[in-house]
Amino acid sequence: MKEMLLVRYGEIALKGKNIRTFERKLISNIKKAISDIPDTIIHDQRGRVVIEHELQDQEALIKAVTKVFGIVSVSPATRLDRDIETIKEGCLALLKKMIDENEVKSFKVEARRADKHYPLNSPEINQTVGGYLFKNLQPIRVDVNHPEVVIHIEIRDYAYVFIRKIPGLGGMPYGSAGKGMLLLSGGIDSPVAGYLMARRGLELEAVHFHSFPFTSERAMEKVIDLAKRLTYYTENLRIHSINILEIQKAINEHCPSEESTILARSFMMKIAERLSETSRCKALITGENLGQVASQTIEGLTVTNSMVEIPVFRPLIAYDKNDIIDVAKKIDTFETSILPFEDCCTIFLPDRVVTKPRLEKIEASLSNLDIDALIDEAIKQKEAIIVVKGEITSRFFPNLNV
Repeated sequence: MKEMLLVRYGEIALKGKNIRTFERKLISNIKKAISDIPDTIIHDQRGRVVIEHELQDQEALIKAVTKVFGIVSVSPATRLDRDIETIKEGCLALLKKMIDENEVKSFKVEARRADKHYPLNSPEINQTVGGYLFKNLQPIRVDVNHPEVVIHIEIRDYAYVFIRKIPGLGGMPYGSAGKGMLLLSGGIDSPVAGYLMARRGLELEAVHFHSFPFTSERAMEKVIDLAKRLTYYTENLRIHSINILEIQKAINEHCPSEESTILARSFMMKIAERLSETSRCKALITGENLGQVASQTIEGLTVTNSMVEIPVFRPLIAYDKNDIIDVAKKIDTFETSILPFEDCCTIFLPDRVVTKPRLEKIEASLSNLDIDALIDEAIKQKEAIIVVKGEITSRFFPNLNV
């Protein structure tokens, strides 16, 4: 007998001729996730990934693998020879252990014959093994409708028997859908938006806007802490930290005050798009939610869309706030997001904000500004922060190191 972790994936199986590309990406991501766990061997089973491991590392392995996007569930399994007598004895030992640890009174057997050349089909395996267990473990009974324990058997190159099915995150392998630039604020929404797009396979890079010294170092550290939590799922994340104070001053001086929020947002989109050009990002990602704040009306979103040429992904657009909070709590960003540190959006906040901006008016206001010069200077002064597996590995000013 060998201890194994049987790993299942879902949507990847629907990819037809491209399936091997997605499978290879998933296996690569699994290898990265478990690189700190010694003595593991990964077997590609075409439809399953089997990880051979030491028993003492099983829980750590489960914790790491269930955070890999694309994985639907995992099961600690015992690998057996495919001889039916060996399978019966292995299932008997497994069920006996369950009875010793819990007051189990009913069971059923569910077999899956992935290798169609195996001499017994799935119902025949169920009957043969189930009958053997019933005979040898009286007074336990068979209950095919509501069993307390289900003994699973998968027939592949070997027979794999297991009881537990531990859910994973699902989705698609991280990095299999290209790369996007996340506009990462210190709020609740943007980390959740980044997580949801990463779950769909989009590799993330991030840009954060601040107004130092009007916004504090502690506010920046809050954003870095959110990025650290995202790297539990993405492994690493580069953050471009951009000071837009001079842009906000120019808007405040030359443009109508009620337009300051939407104008600042327009600059953020333009800067994010500029950064995307050198970072190979094909889309922007925001945490915007229809109607949640004044700038997120359909008119406001239309204006900000018009500022860029690349797609803008808004995975939270139709979420209720409570739904967003639920995801934030699940991924452990909520408590950090609600820390009361200011962000750049609160600087120069006017008494009245336009909620239905007209594109022609916003473009007229932008014409009062030297857009390219303001963007160039902001990017020139940017800081780059690289986070890997929850730790900062470097912080530097790229344009000062040339």
